[in-house]
Amino acid sequence: MSYKQIRLWKDRWSANLFLWLCLFFIFIVVLIGVGLLIKSAPIWKEQSIVHLIFSKEWKPFQGKFGFLAYISGSLLVTFLAVIIGLPISLMSAVYISEYAPGRVRSILLPLIDLLSGIPPIVYGVWGVLTIVPLVGQVLAPRFGAVSSGYSALTGGIVLAVMIFPLLIRILLDVFEAVPAGLKDASLSLGANQWETVKHVLLKRSAPGIIAATILALSRALGETIAVLMVCGNIAVLPRSIFDSVYPLPALIANNYGDMLSIPQYDAALMLAAFILFVLIFLCNALSRMVLNRLERRDYA
Repeated sequence: MSYKQIRLWKDRWSANLFLWLCLFFIFIVVLIGVGLLIKSAPIWKEQSIVHLIFSKEWKPFQGKFGFLAYISGSLLVTFLAVIIGLPISLMSAVYISEYAPGRVRSILLPLIDLLSGIPPIVYGVWGVLTIVPLVGQVLAPRFGAVSSGYSALTGGIVLAVMIFPLLIRILLDVFEAVPAGLKDASLSLGANQWETVKHVLLKRSAPGIIAATILALSRALGETIAVLMVCGNIAVLPRSIFDSVYPLPALIANNYGDMLSIPQYDAALMLAAFILFVLIFLCNALSRMVLNRLERRDYA
């Protein structure tokens, strides 16, 4: 076998190896989804999934497992986290990318990375000690509401702080992908720094900002410990952001292993995990679609 043939063989072997590794990880994701679906079969074989999802009755001893309150609680807390976290993260990323001197940037970036390394339990304790009293004793009375502080808003604030590092880092990468020539052309035509940021940087980065928001949403949607500690864990449909909620991850973490003597309870928890899996998968898939569109536009 010649040297050229050996090189071609190595190239084909490497390509096939990487292909099988990619397929392996895809298989793991599919295996997780199928495993959760199979484990939850006893409950959705007796009751339709539509009824389970849209029912708000959660009475395990009567065989009633309605997930509407848990799903709505998860979505409300995640929505609040993104609404609070996105504007702050966006403005921070714009400052670091366009305005911050190199010395300030070198200080801010490690601090942002430090935030991403803090364990969720620490965020949860911080939320209990500071955000819960703030919401219960300050914010809720100002809006004419009565709240213990353990609420959807508290969970949203804590999750917003948790997703700051992820959002800022992704937004910085998105801003760096904007060609410098576009910004230079805007400045050369007489636009100031803010006008360039507004009409060039943000407009050009819009799909990437949307993708970053969706990724942060999926990150917040699956958080467990922090929301378990600050949301109140009451399975009712929230009427305001000051009401207690019970997100899906908290339901699984609180009850798995303790209530499995109740018939179909383990299947109900597996179905909750499958619903969460599907929601996060859809968020990631939507984000990937937006990023693919952004890449195609850049190469066009």
